Amino acid sequence: MLSAFERYPLTFGPTHIEHLKRLSDHLGGDVQIYAKREDCNSGLAFGGNKLRKLEYIIPDAIASGADTLVSIGGVQSNHTRLVAAVAAKIGMKCHVIQESWVPHDDAVYDRVGNILLTRIMGAQAQLVDEGFDIGIRDSWLRALEQVRAEGGKPYAIPAGASVHTYGGLGYVGFAEEVRAQEAQMGIKFDFIVVCTVTGSTHAGMVVGFAADGRARNVIGIDASFTPAQTKAQVLDIAQKTSALVKGPEICGDDIVLMEDYAYPAYGVPSRETVEAIRLSGRLEGMITDPVYEGKSMQGLMDLVKKGFFPKGAKVLYAHLGGAPALNGYSYTFRNG
Repeated sequence: MLSAFERYPLTFGPTHIEHLKRLSDHLGGDVQIYAKREDCNSGLAFGGNKLRKLEYIIPDAIASGADTLVSIGGVQSNHTRLVAAVAAKIGMKCHVIQESWVPHDDAVYDRVGNILLTRIMGAQAQLVDEGFDIGIRDSWLRALEQVRAEGGKPYAIPAGASVHTYGGLGYVGFAEEVRAQEAQMGIKFDFIVVCTVTGSTHAGMVVGFAADGRARNVIGIDASFTPAQTKAQVLDIAQKTSALVKGPEICGDDIVLMEDYAYPAYGVPSRETVEAIRLSGRLEGMITDPVYEGKSMQGLMDLVKKGFFPKGAKVLYAHLGGAPALNGYSYTFRNG
């Protein structure tokens, strides 16, 4: 589905799929859980799902003649960390807006983790006191104008690389990769569980798995706490991406989004999220974060306990990365 699109390699290759046997047994053993380790996909700044998206965006950035990548995220944004890493890798400048999306008061929140790495890699990280929203932000548009005013040529990458023409392509490729790995492993996954916020990871998976009838087997776990807006954005991206790759028609019912785990706010972990982070760490040595993967892990565990997945199901958990953000939540985990 992607042969017509240029790809700039930023990742090591197909990401490993591992069986989480101890977690599966802990949850009763009726459902077998596997993890696809997108968090280990690259040597660029600890990797993560955004790199798979950027592989299809960067060729356009280079072709445009741009000299500066301009993007946006929260203070502890995985996305801006990886935009900064890619800019360094390809020899461009980087200007990123870091908005105050998370109502979190850890004393070192704006000096550790993702934003620390972003600064180390030479990006201009501009803190802006604005609340969370997955839409197009005025602060980002102003940053684009600022780069132009200073004589630069910006290339615009929206939050999460999501509402970009090519933002969904990487996770269409994810589905194609999973199919090849299923053939090698001699199994087929009944469900794919993924964290959903800005939407293009989920949307790309829907398009990719729609090719073999599994669009509705992609189970999004909302971490935005704005589920109506998020679901609409996933659908819009999926429809546009499917048209771009000449894939099947995508309808509203193809977008499955579980809304019960994003509380109490975007980026703020609940007690249950914290326990899910501890459990996956202590059973599997697999580190998840309070913003994204901790909430999708909480959702996965709860859905297994509630019997959402039928007995004998094989569930693939997409681990999208994000562990550097844990540094901004050190007080929450001061006792482990």
